[in-house]
Amino acid sequence: MAKYSLHINGSLKEVDVAEDTPLLWVLRDHCSLYGTKYGCGIAQCGACTIHLDGVAMRACSIPVSQIGDQKITTIEGLSQDGTHKVQRAWIEHDVAQCGYCQSGQIMSAAALLEDNPSPNDAEIRSAMNGNICRCGTYTRIQAAIRSASNMK
Repeated sequence: MAKYSLHINGSLKEVDVAEDTPLLWVLRDHCSLYGTKYGCGIAQCGACTIHLDGVAMRACSIPVSQIGDQKITTIEGLSQDGTHKVQRAWIEHDVAQCGYCQSGQIMSAAALLEDNPSPNDAEIRSAMNGNICRCGTYTRIQAAIRSASNMK
């Protein structure tokens, strides 16, 4: 076990875990941040997407020992009250069905728009590739991202 100081959603959190513990389990089991979901455990489905220094990453495949001073943002830290433009667009387009993948989808979309404020449809599909939705709401996801890109 080792102690780690993590910058999560604007706060410093101290955790005492094994160095190979995936960040996903640190967030869920040690920081009580349950919005980041476990899907596949091999970084293929996108349910565990978080931001590390603003870059969308899969938390299930990153050992806590590799985080260092990077700033971690989870779905809980995207906005305090659900008013991030991607979250608003998700509601406007009624994207979620079962909802399980949505935090990962939203985090990937937010990172895309931070990097590319006006993506075209091909850029949206490329950026969202790897975020799997069993309900098949891909058309609504794409529409919501287009709407969010037009919001101030």
